[in-house]
Amino acid sequence: MPALGLAALVAWWLGAPPSSRPASSASSTGAAPTAGGGQIVPGVAVGGPFTLVDQSGKAVTEKSYAGSWRLMFFGYTFCPDICPTELQVMAQAMDQLGPEGEKVQPIFVTVDPGRDTPQQLSDYVAQFHPRLVGLTGTAAQVGAATRAWRVYAAKVNGDDPENYLMDHSTYVYLMDPDNRLATIFARGTTAEDMVKGIREAMAKGPAGK
Repeated sequence: MPALGLAALVAWWLGAPPSSRPASSASSTGAAPTAGGGQIVPGVAVGGPFTLVDQSGKAVTEKSYAGSWRLMFFGYTFCPDICPTELQVMAQAMDQLGPEGEKVQPIFVTVDPGRDTPQQLSDYVAQFHPRLVGLTGTAAQVGAATRAWRVYAAKVNGDDPENYLMDHSTYVYLMDPDNRLATIFARGTTAEDMVKGIREAMAKGPAGK
């Protein structure tokens, strides 16, 4: 799969309209390019502070996971195909990391807070990995998180308030222990390649040091 420097990927992402952005659960079929380490575009941040609620109903912030590498994916529990597939890859990567996996916190952030309650997330994340955390919140809280991570998300088939899809980007973000972006994995990345990328990032150390 082709690779882009992180700077090029972020620049492309910010300039791309939603219709051309990659890999959504509602409509896209092609895989997006993979990004490895690199310099973020000057003045452009990916990630940041957040205030959300985990699957147990506990309020959490980015400080709740300080000191851990974080493997983050944004999706929703009613996703018919892509989200389960990506979460399964994340779970397989966690298992393949072995003891190193203790340094990594896998996190699933919903883009559908209207339906993804803490209880809904609790039942969902338990199907993938015992250490997978699900995060939700108010529409404003989730919106702030998706903006911070440059995540595209939009409701489609929205006439029915209970039965709709969410069109959303499908990158998996690896954040370092200082909550800085270390690398991005595109849809279609294998568990083996994800493990390789995580280990390479860990060997380099936190992005800001």
